[in-house]
Amino acid sequence: MKKITLFFTFSFLVLLAKAQNGLECVEVEVYYVSNANDTIANSAGGVLPIGSVTYRVYADMLQGYKFQAAYGVPGHELRLETSTLFFNNIDRGATSPTFTKTQARTNTVMVDSWFSVGAACVGNYGIFKTDDDTVANVVNNFVPQVLQNNDADAGIPLTQKDGFMAGNPEQVTFVGFTAPELDVFDAGTVGNLLSTHNASWASLNGSKGFDTVANKVLIGQFTTDGIFSFKLNIQIGTPTGGVENYVADSAVGNEIVLSCLTYVSLVDTVIDTTGVGIINDLVSSAFSVYPNPTNEFVTVTYNHSKSSAYYTLLDISGKVLAYKKLDGAAIKNSELIDLSMLANGIYIMQLSADGITTNKKIIKN
Repeated sequence: MKKITLFFTFSFLVLLAKAQNGLECVEVEVYYVSNANDTIANSAGGVLPIGSVTYRVYADMLQGYKFQAAYGVPGHELRLETSTLFFNNIDRGATSPTFTKTQARTNTVMVDSWFSVGAACVGNYGIFKTDDDTVANVVNNFVPQVLQNNDADAGIPLTQKDGFMAGNPEQVTFVGFTAPELDVFDAGTVGNLLSTHNASWASLNGSKGFDTVANKVLIGQFTTDGIFSFKLNIQIGTPTGGVENYVADSAVGNEIVLSCLTYVSLVDTVIDTTGVGIINDLVSSAFSVYPNPTNEFVTVTYNHSKSSAYYTLLDISGKVLAYKKLDGAAIKNSELIDLSMLANGIYIMQLSADGITTNKKIIKN
């Protein structure tokens, strides 16, 4: 078996000075949103809750660079989480996309949760649906048909463009993971969290995107009906044979922090629970949180003049960390909130009044 060596921060000696980051960003595509038909028809694939969202995660690199690994090491956690459960297809699901395009035509294996270094299934790269040429688009032949939803939040329907492109992408190599850790993304819905400081999913030879100029490599697909979040650290290879390491926070040495390595699916949403369908004066534009990202403190400002309001600070699992009733008589007010005692990561700030709850994401570095 070919040996893979990951040159993390503690093992490489020199990185040449760079004028530009080889890893430009990590991009998230909403690939599909399930509906009731998917749940009813999918007895062979496992339980797919209505409203489940399939997210595809891509490493967007400059031309000539190669994706080598997404990793966790001491001081840099690798974390993928949902507030409910990840969906895993029980028919042909696996920790990487090992099904064929022919098999993709049956039940819901196309929205299975898995890790990748370029592939969406055997013999096919995963690409953004907007880049799909529609050639040999998957036609689901399961009876009754599934994955037919045209939800606007997912953009182009899978019935028009499936995000598959024929080619020879490399297979995933898992380094350091234990079986129980990977079970979260195996054939069956068994968990909501993968967290490690000593493992990676990797590409032995380094992976480039199907379009080597745009160079976007699919590194994972994750389906859940909950709040999806991740915290990644990524190593890429340079055109000259060097390596670059990008981390979600707490960079040391030559590591580079990228804010897009931290993600949460819930952001800037307004929920109306009044029952009358009218959003009153407490809307997203009347509620701000700054600075964001932050190191210690955030200031919450709000415009409100009707009844009492309150804010709630939560972690991404929904645990309440802080709560305070605000002065509803004030036309404009602000609160300084100390986050210094919290661990670095993603938090949700909620402001509620008159049946309206507004959510905003806070990143603490």
